[in-house]
Amino acid sequence: MKVILLQDVKGTGKKGEIKNVSDGYARNFLIGKGLAAEATNENLNKLAGQKASEQHKIDVAVAEAKEQAAKLEGKKVIVRAKAGQGGRLFGAVTLGHVADALEAQFGFAVDKRKLSVGSEMKNEGDYSAEAKLYSGISAKFTVSVVAENG
Repeated sequence: MKVILLQDVKGTGKKGEIKNVSDGYARNFLIGKGLAAEATNENLNKLAGQKASEQHKIDVAVAEAKEQAAKLEGKKVIVRAKAGQGGRLFGAVTLGHVADALEAQFGFAVDKRKLSVGSEMKNEGDYSAEAKLYSGISAKFTVSVVAENG
């Protein structure tokens, strides 16, 4: 019997695959536990629609990441921080501060976990940074830390 796997099944296959299994295994275990559905024309069409939908979502996410990378590449992001004399900051500028500045200056949110900076930002100055926007898509930019006397 041909079935469409609805979840990963160890020893049988991955979610979305169409497998030919014995009738008893299909009816009693796979379909009985909701791990698979019988491969009827209706179910096959539904699976094709789901795969097309998933691919469309991925395509949209990649296009959005490329657009954000183009906006961000080579730009300078200004982060203001309180500092004492000599440009030494009270504390450090974190990736959360950089993510907030990116959203304020460029209008799109970047998760702070996807940002990386070459060194700690404890003094006034420019620092090189990178944002990993999607698998294989990243943008390099400069973080400019400006001291506010406080």
